[in-house]
Amino acid sequence: MRLWKSWAAAAVLGLSVAGPVAATAGAQATAEKVPYTYYKLPNGLKVVLSQDSTAPTVAVGVYYQIGFRIEPRDRTGFAHLFEHMMFQGSQNLGKMQFIQLIQKNGGILNGSTRFDFTNYYEVLPSNTLETVLWAESDRMRGLDITDANLTNQKGVVSNEVKVNVLNRPYGGFPWLDIPQYANTNWYNAHNFYGDLADIQAATLEDVKKFFKTYYAPNNAVLVVVGDFDTAQAKSWVQKYFASIPSADVPPLPDLTEPEQTAEKHASREDKLAKKPALAFAYHMPPRLSKDWYAMGLLNQILLQGDDSLLVQELVKKDGYASSVDGGINELGNMYDYRGPMLFTGSLIHDDTVSSAQIMGAVDTVVQGVIDKPVDEATLRRAQTKLVSSLYDDEGNLGLGKVDLLASFALFDDDPSEINALVANFNKLTPADLQATAAKYLRPQNRTVLEVTVAKPAAAPAGAKGGN
Repeated sequence: MRLWKSWAAAAVLGLSVAGPVAATAGAQATAEKVPYTYYKLPNGLKVVLSQDSTAPTVAVGVYYQIGFRIEPRDRTGFAHLFEHMMFQGSQNLGKMQFIQLIQKNGGILNGSTRFDFTNYYEVLPSNTLETVLWAESDRMRGLDITDANLTNQKGVVSNEVKVNVLNRPYGGFPWLDIPQYANTNWYNAHNFYGDLADIQAATLEDVKKFFKTYYAPNNAVLVVVGDFDTAQAKSWVQKYFASIPSADVPPLPDLTEPEQTAEKHASREDKLAKKPALAFAYHMPPRLSKDWYAMGLLNQILLQGDDSLLVQELVKKDGYASSVDGGINELGNMYDYRGPMLFTGSLIHDDTVSSAQIMGAVDTVVQGVIDKPVDEATLRRAQTKLVSSLYDDEGNLGLGKVDLLASFALFDDDPSEINALVANFNKLTPADLQATAAKYLRPQNRTVLEVTVAKPAAAPAGAKGGN
């Protein structure tokens, strides 16, 4: 029941490669097709079943189309608060019994809140599939929403904000900070973790209305990946989910961002930080567009892995920092979001280095891919790194496949996109990457955020040093 950012270190769904991946010039990455069955129940629930008998396990995910930036204006942090409420008990499972049920059956589980969805997932032995489908349907059908549960979870979420953001050095940097400075549309630019006053103001009626509105089958997708019989799984899905009533789900808010025409600069002081930090973010092309695919490869070339150009320049050559982090979508990966997105880089650096020096080095690297197309070997290497990371995710307990299939079903009504990814990356040329870099990696499309160290408090007048 943690935010994705705090769980990302597990690398279950992330699509980055930590180190160099060997690739020969002229060799092109390939990927196998992911089998799946896709259909919808009469109540609107989207269902994706992907059979894979590699291991005797199943991975189950339920993704609801309600996330940070879709939450109501006067209830910041409410999407995250409700993620916690989903573990407080349902019609037939008391408080914490859902968790106990999964764990006693040898499984693992968690949930996360993202930009455009909230998800819940489990990995269990395959012979327990019916059990977990029943349990997920039970809490989709109705939660045990009480004042006691709400009061308890308000406290849990408020403490999480304090621990992860307010009382931690670099808390919320850059994933929580940079969207607020780079975006102008409130839905993309508000405090996603939530204002503590908004969280505390949530009422029992607010929670009941939120559940009835957004946690409906016609606002969700159910994905099952692993060792199961498809016909049997379909019968269980029918048995447990088909009778759950649909809801009147409001249309998605307008998430459109106006085009940025001038570079933005922002600064904030961190009273707990020992060193300054810097983040830079570029607005991304529309999802699934040709430029979006090109940015995926530019991300590999510029930022992912020890061989990436920015790591080589800022860490290996200049020694400005020990690492450079970031990528496309700080809360997940480049596939599992729907609205506007940022390509972000960040680093913590010594105070002997200025932000102007760092951004000068960044500009030198970025301008290099704008002025001259990357060579074929670099392109092939980036393609191989991307496909390698896709394989890593798809093989990691099945959760990578769950995430991709759920995202393409929920946002695009087309899980077949999972099988088009590699071909779309492979058909890009060095000229395509150069054109995309020139269009999107311009300073005018960028926001730079500095985190400064708080100055020591001045000694009181007349104070003397010790003996």
